[in-house]
Amino acid sequence: MKFPILFEDNHVIVVNKPAGWIVQGATPDQESLLEEVRRYVKLKFQKPGNVFLGVVSRLDAPVTGVVPIARTSKGAARLSEQIRLRTVDKHYWALVSGKLPSDQGTLRHQLFRGDTETMTRVVERAGPNVQEGILHYQTMAGWGNGTWVQIQLETGRKHQIRAQFSAIGCPIIGDLKYGGERWRETGIALHCHAFACLHPTLKNKLQWVAAPPTSWRQYLHSQGANSIWNEMNQADRSNSE
Repeated sequence: MKFPILFEDNHVIVVNKPAGWIVQGATPDQESLLEEVRRYVKLKFQKPGNVFLGVVSRLDAPVTGVVPIARTSKGAARLSEQIRLRTVDKHYWALVSGKLPSDQGTLRHQLFRGDTETMTRVVERAGPNVQEGILHYQTMAGWGNGTWVQIQLETGRKHQIRAQFSAIGCPIIGDLKYGGERWRETGIALHCHAFACLHPTLKNKLQWVAAPPTSWRQYLHSQGANSIWNEMNQADRSNSE
C-alpha cells in the first residue's frame, strides 16, 4: 500500500490519503485511491474476481486525510446513511492566508457550480445549480499573516471549504484555483484530520485521526511557526487517546 492504513476490518478500511490521489473516477494516467485499495485487498486476502469497495466519503485530489471505504455493501449503505443524516463527526484542518473575522464562527454562503464548471462560486441568491453551504470554524493558532483553523462541515458541497474561505479573503494556502498563495508542496493545505462514526455492524463509536503531511511542517518552519507544528502533534495525541 502506498499510503498509511488507519483502520481495517471485514467491513471498512480507512486510509490517510496523500495529495494528488483521486478517490474515485480517476483516468488511466491519474493515481486512483480506490484502485490502490482494491489491489491491496485482492492481494492480502487472495480474492478471485472483482473486489467490492464502496466509497462513502470523498476528498478532492489536492486534499489529504481520512478516507473511509466500505468493504461490504451493508457497510457502504449504513455508513452512507450516517453521512446523509449528518450523524458523523468530520473535522478538517487548514492553513489559510489572513486572519478570520472572529476566533470561531459559522460561514453561510450560496454556492453555485455549473454543470460543466470546475470551480464553485459564492453568489448572492438562490437559483438553479445553487446550494447553501454551511460550515463552522475555530481558530487554533496564527502566525504573521496566516491562520491554522479547524473546520466542521454542516453541508458537504463540492469545493465548499475552498470556496467559502476564499470568499472571506482567507484562501487556503497552496490553492491557486481559489486565490491561495503558492507554496512548494504538492496539493493544498487542507486536511481531513478526524472522522468519527458508528461502526456499520457493531454499532460502537469509532474515531480515526490522521496526522497532516510533513509538508505542513516544512511550510510552517519557513514562516517561523514551528510552535504551531508542535501544537498539531499534541492535538493529534490527545485526539487519538
